[in-house]
Amino acid sequence: MSTLLRLLIIVLVHIFTSQIQSQEEYNITVKVNGLSSNEGKVFLAIYDTEEDFLENTFKGTTSSIADKTCEVVFENIPKGIYAISIFHDENDNGKMDTNFMGIPKEDYGCSNNASGFMGPPKWKDAKFELTSDTTITINL
Repeated sequence: MSTLLRLLIIVLVHIFTSQIQSQEEYNITVKVNGLSSNEGKVFLAIYDTEEDFLENTFKGTTSSIADKTCEVVFENIPKGIYAISIFHDENDNGKMDTNFMGIPKEDYGCSNNASGFMGPPKWKDAKFELTSDTTITINL
């Protein structure tokens, strides 16, 4: 009986491992156009849930700027629903600067070129489904 149990465990582990390895992953290329200058850097973030949108990143990075544009490739992102946000940290202080009312003083944007009205963009406007290698262009 213990030999049969061991064989069953080995088969189940093999099936589980095969399913994990076959999970579909893709690349997301993010292109940002229309930055106001080549100063500072661009912060880019991917979000994988509505609850985390603009709060807790799934993946994030920074990019240098050339000719008022930048391009970043996020590799091996699992198939799913995502949204992207960016901001231009023009003074290179590591944060998005805002005025006394909380309105951003530096360029920012989201996937689908979503914009907010009297507040930040909404998840439903910025989300997209990742089912293949994808290029997202954000125009500022």
